[in-house]
Amino acid sequence: MVASPSGCSVSEEGAMKLDIAGSETIPTSVNALWVALNDPAVLTRCIPGCKSMTETSPDAYKVEMQLRVAAVGGTFEGAVSLSDKDEPRSCNIQVSGSGSIGHGSGTARFDIEPDGDGAKLIYKGSGEIGGLVAGVGQRILSSVSKHLIGRFFVALRKEFETANKAAG
Repeated sequence: MVASPSGCSVSEEGAMKLDIAGSETIPTSVNALWVALNDPAVLTRCIPGCKSMTETSPDAYKVEMQLRVAAVGGTFEGAVSLSDKDEPRSCNIQVSGSGSIGHGSGTARFDIEPDGDGAKLIYKGSGEIGGLVAGVGQRILSSVSKHLIGRFFVALRKEFETANKAAG
């Protein structure tokens, strides 16, 4: 796995800016990975802290999450929208949310390409986080984001291992 929160910085408004980028090869086809990344049930199981993801309109979702960052934890409600979809290769994602311990928004892009017997998911994104959660510090947020990305990919890989066992 290659996951690199490439940096955190503080904006003039006091929000924490966070950039992420990386790639991960998943043992499945490009098409199967695309389907999984567009399935709210799969994403609910794979996104750390995600309690629900409900479609509100085509390519738009309401999300409820429970997260803990260092000693700060709470619930968040937010929105996720997908755009510029080039099935089964790429998609842009916009996210926003707020909760008892802060707020955030961001954009990301993912690309999927064949990689041997699997599919490589390449991602890059940036966002801003404000409120109590931003107060935990740049190094902690960078470390936590890397950890959450890692947990997402472990869960996503398990989705395909389970599907492969059921099919085999």
